[in-house]
Amino acid sequence: MMLKWLVAAIIIIPAVELWGIIKMGHLIGGWPTFGLILLTGFLGAKLASTEGRKAFAVVQQQLQSGKPPGHAMLNGVCVLAGGLLLLVPGFFSDIIGVTLLLPMTRPFYRMLLYKWLEKKVRNGSFVIRRR
Repeated sequence: MMLKWLVAAIIIIPAVELWGIIKMGHLIGGWPTFGLILLTGFLGAKLASTEGRKAFAVVQQQLQSGKPPGHAMLNGVCVLAGGLLLLVPGFFSDIIGVTLLLPMTRPFYRMLLYKWLEKKVRNGSFVIRRR
């Protein structure tokens, strides 16, 4: 079942991104579209770096004070995913990537990730093993 979704994503996501790039190229021209893709990549990398450092600092601070860094870790996962999406050329992945990085929209994704993990833990398909 998971393999079907993975194959579909590998085919559909690049096709949608390519369609968006072509549409944008028709609207503003080829070179401006190319420049916009480069700009979002560079700005996204900078934003991901800044937000990633913040998330890492919060995780460290919570660990040092003896608190479990649950939400901070989920924030870090969101920042990592957002940064990776901004490295993928395309406008749709950039939109999702930026919303994963922005502190005011990240809680939505953090909640989705939390609910997904909670469901996996409850049904036993996600297990944490200690050595």
